[in-house]
Amino acid sequence: MASGVEELLDMLFDMIDEAKNAPLASDKCVIERDRALDLIDDIRSQFPMELTEARKMMARRAEMEAEAKRKAEAIVRSAEERAKQLLAADSIALQARQRANDMMRQAEERSRELKRSANEYCEDALRRTEEAVAEAYNEIKQSRSRFRAAAAAISTAPPGGQTPGGRAVYDAASEQD
Repeated sequence: MASGVEELLDMLFDMIDEAKNAPLASDKCVIERDRALDLIDDIRSQFPMELTEARKMMARRAEMEAEAKRKAEAIVRSAEERAKQLLAADSIALQARQRANDMMRQAEERSRELKRSANEYCEDALRRTEEAVAEAYNEIKQSRSRFRAAAAAISTAPPGGQTPGGRAVYDAASEQD
C-alpha cells in the first residue's frame, strides 16, 4: 500500500491516464470503479495525517519566523542604540573640540590684548622717561649756559665781584674753601 497522499494521487492519475477510451467518446474513459474508490478512500484517510504534519510544519515555520523577527528587531534595536551612543559620543567630542577651539581663540585674543597693553605701557613709560630725560637735559643745558655766563662775567668783572649792571657774580672758587 502507498505511504503518502502524493503517491496515492500519482497512482490515481496513472489509472486514469492508462484507462481505455469509452466507445464513441474520446474525452471519456472506462476505469475500475472499486479500485478508483479505494484510492480515493486511501487519500482521504491520509489527509488528516498529512494535514496534521503540514500544520505542525506551518506552526514550526511561524515560530521560526517569529523568533527570527524577534532576533532581527533586537539586532535593529541594539544597532540603533549603538548608533545613538556613537552619535552622542561624536556630539560630545564635537562640543569638546568646539569648546577647546573657543578657549584657544579666547586665549589668543587675551594674549594679543596683553601684548598690546604691555607695548602701550612700555611705549608710555619710555615716552615719559624720554620727556623727563629731555627736561633734565634742557635744565642741564640751561644750568651750563648760566654757569658759562657767570664764569664769563667773573673773568671780565672788576675786582669786588660785581658786574657792570651791579649784580653779584657767582664765585665757585670761594665755595670750595
